[in-house]
Amino acid sequence: MSPMHQTVHDLIDAVKDLIREVSPAELLQLQRAGSPIIDVREPEEFAEDHIPGAVNIPRGLLEFEVDGHPAVNYQTAEELSHRERPVVLYCLSGGRSLLAADALRRLGFRSPVSLGGGILGWADEGQRVATPAAVDPLLAPGANPHASCQA
Repeated sequence: MSPMHQTVHDLIDAVKDLIREVSPAELLQLQRAGSPIIDVREPEEFAEDHIPGAVNIPRGLLEFEVDGHPAVNYQTAEELSHRERPVVLYCLSGGRSLLAADALRRLGFRSPVSLGGGILGWADEGQRVATPAAVDPLLAPGANPHASCQA
């Protein structure tokens, strides 16, 4: 008989009882009060879009950024230097940030919270996201916007 294995969904469900999920409105209140907002997605995802004012600390490095591990050149992220204040984490849809918040909870953080629904839920509620400034070559200065329409 093979041992019962958990799925990532099982892990997330177990953490939901331990970690508070916040709404976009609550995130904005916490941000205004000075709580750090951490995007735990990969750098490429963060570069594509992110919540204004958020910092990117990928899930794979998060725990190492707390106490200045050699993996991060002994540097402690300022956003993770105060275990007693709330810290808001988010990802694409909310799973990685729940797991990340639980990791911070186990490391002694008093109030790690996760954005329910992640940045997808944030955008669905009409909240602004920061994106790279894309330049449409047809709208660049001196370009002919009708060039692609000419026969």
